[in-house]
Amino acid sequence: MNSGSYQIFIKLKKDSIIKIGALGEFNFKKGIYIYTGSAMRNLSQRIERHKRKHLKKTWWHIDYLLACVNAEIIDIKIYPSVVREECKRNQKLLKKKDTFIPVPGFGSSDCKVCKTHLVGIK
Repeated sequence: MNSGSYQIFIKLKKDSIIKIGALGEFNFKKGIYIYTGSAMRNLSQRIERHKRKHLKKTWWHIDYLLACVNAEIIDIKIYPSVVREECKRNQKLLKKKDTFIPVPGFGSSDCKVCKTHLVGIK
């Protein structure tokens, strides 16, 4: 199966101002962030694309964050599925008391449920 959802765990090594496409510039504090996404086709290729630091066009919000020199992927969890589960997984994160929304609308412009698909850890 090459479809499902995934969570990318990102360590930001120091405070950074990052332009996130049309959303604008944001101050990101040093720390851990988790991005939840999905690919209902070509999941493994999507993950490999996210891992590439260079030689890719910035298309999704996550591309802008991952392109930051201070951002490092520290883990990726993959959840194979034939149905979209990214919002369910993201909502679980948002309910934890040690999380926060760093950028409203990040990765969730087509989502009716989530305020963001990027969650920060306090």
